Amino acid sequence: MFDFEKLEVYQNLRSLNSKLLPELFKIQKKEVYLTDQLKRANLSAMLNLSEGTGRMSAQDKKQFYIRARASVFESVSILQVLSDTDMIDEKLYRSLYDEYEQISKMILAMIRSLKQ
Repeated sequence: MFDFEKLEVYQNLRSLNSKLLPELFKIQKKEVYLTDQLKRANLSAMLNLSEGTGRMSAQDKKQFYIRARASVFESVSILQVLSDTDMIDEKLYRSLYDEYEQISKMILAMIRSLKQ
């Protein structure tokens, strides 16, 4: 097992993706750009978190975790646009939003734990 797989935040992102991706595939024909961008942002969050875990120095780790958190922020913004335009269900929006918020807090704690 890789170190990043042991992280609760990674497992939370993975779970969120398993909920989100099927929904995005449903609406992709209506809105290609935003759904594609949201998929990329989600993937970016997971990849940067994973890559940061594999880095040796605290500074390197921190930079990747910051990027992962920024991708979470991007995802939330896109999710809000999809909600504002009634492209996703309000219940799904609220659930995903809450998960993103928790993930963001977890990544922030990881960033803060890396003292220079």
